[in-house]
Amino acid sequence: MFQAGICKIKSEYVLPETERVINLNLVSDKDKSNISDKDEEPDLKKQRFSKRDKKKLKGQNKARGPTFHVNKKSELCDYYLELTEGQDLPRCERKNCQNLHDIATYLQQKPKDIGESCYNFQQTGKCERGLTCRFGSEHIRNDRNLIDLDKFQINENQRLSTKNLLTKDLQWSLRKRTYNFNLSDKLIQFNDQLYKESGENSEATSGAITDEDIIKLKKRERKNIIWADKLVLSPLTTVGNLPFRRICKEFGADVTCGEMAMCSSLLQGAPQEWALVKRHFTEDIFGVQLCANNPHLLTKCGQLLEQECEVDFVDLNLGCPIDLVFKQGAGCGLLCRKKALQSCIRNLSDVLSIPLTIKTRTGVYNNQNVAHILAPQFRDWGASMITIHGRSREQRYTKSADWQYIREVAKAASPLPVLGNGDILTYDDYKIAKETVPELAGVMIGRGALIKPWLFKEIKEKKLWDISSLERLDIIKKYVNYGLEHWGSDNKGVENTRRFLLEWLSFLYRYIPVGILEHPPQKINERPPLYKGRDELETLMSSPSASDWIKISEMLLGPVPQDFHFLPKHKASSYQ
Repeated sequence: MFQAGICKIKSEYVLPETERVINLNLVSDKDKSNISDKDEEPDLKKQRFSKRDKKKLKGQNKARGPTFHVNKKSELCDYYLELTEGQDLPRCERKNCQNLHDIATYLQQKPKDIGESCYNFQQTGKCERGLTCRFGSEHIRNDRNLIDLDKFQINENQRLSTKNLLTKDLQWSLRKRTYNFNLSDKLIQFNDQLYKESGENSEATSGAITDEDIIKLKKRERKNIIWADKLVLSPLTTVGNLPFRRICKEFGADVTCGEMAMCSSLLQGAPQEWALVKRHFTEDIFGVQLCANNPHLLTKCGQLLEQECEVDFVDLNLGCPIDLVFKQGAGCGLLCRKKALQSCIRNLSDVLSIPLTIKTRTGVYNNQNVAHILAPQFRDWGASMITIHGRSREQRYTKSADWQYIREVAKAASPLPVLGNGDILTYDDYKIAKETVPELAGVMIGRGALIKPWLFKEIKEKKLWDISSLERLDIIKKYVNYGLEHWGSDNKGVENTRRFLLEWLSFLYRYIPVGILEHPPQKINERPPLYKGRDELETLMSSPSASDWIKISEMLLGPVPQDFHFLPKHKASSYQ
């Protein structure tokens, strides 16, 4: 359907060959890891990478390290953060606390404020990062944190805008293994015995079975989601965070889904994993994607989400190609384990009263498509919807998505709704996909949304938007504000926001402005020659160099710390 190739730019914007060589030489060795190998001159590419080296460069960037180190001894103790006027100094109750407890000393050595206006204070009347806020000049007076009571009371409900938070009590019960998972254990035991007696392939579990609760559980009515003509934002590892999903919702995404969450970490009460299931109140249809290699973990997680979170559907990941996940038998690895796959879907579907959806690839290997065989079985095992990514695990992004095969899967799964996923970057791509697969219920968009989050608006308005560099910068500014609200406006929050912004910019630079294209629209797998934009900002935004992405972040978040370094997590071969 989509053919990779060279994207043609209007001649007045293409940089001369000599300037291209100069630009390549100016890029540091660290930044060269951010340039696709096909962007280089053929001789240089041949010289720098052997076949074995290129294989190692695929997928995740394993040379990455932490972008920022927090020195606890220079950070203010949490007990002093929200100290307000008239409030006495509290006493730190932590043993061996390494943080500062002298407010005057902290404020004296605190880095200079990034800006004069605090977004969180402006929005709600109170900044929860208090004295540590990097925009605190607006709400810090005489070593105290000010509160705008009128605005704070008006926006009191909005302070709870993020849902699915991990409470201390829940975290404690998960870590101490006192959370009651008897229902999940009984369900797996009941189903194993039931399918064994009915002659279906399933591993039996010994022991007595009490089926009263299970039968009642299975008879309850399942909630339903109408998927027809929905534009769904794909679960995107690292970059599909809550601030980014808010941006996509504002541009018209109908359904959003959190990043892939590992069941084992959720069940251990890991805060970094529970951050992936957080939901903003604007996400009216929201799902959580789970990844595990056995039904016990998945069923317990399903019960946990059902009881503790506000979630509209749960998505089972059968498409993750990462080696670490695949070799453990999860993600794409489950496609090779038929018995375990069946048990995972049956039990997870039974424990949920909300829809269970499945996101899968065509298969593991290039010439062995299995999705059309598994799709009707997914339907029979209890899935409510299937998303098919039109590539195998082996292909990653090196081939165009196979929409003819997606149609074969949609036919096989009928009447189960099927979403198509792969290579949609414009309304034209969306239109061709719907014409190629008339059986399609809707479309899921991944990289296309990362490259141009306004894609949802383009599809709904059936147009091609020649967005200006200033309009794109406004989107980035909005993302930064949402990031400061989500991760905080202190040192740690600022650098978290910067890190995730840089990860997004590693995709965002691939957008080619409509006004400089020779034959619009842009195709997702077409690579441009080195070009200049219509203004300096547009040229900066088109740079494949991480040092230029850092410059953009510094425009909004101030200078990077001295020990700061960045390499993007994903080395996507999107131009191959």
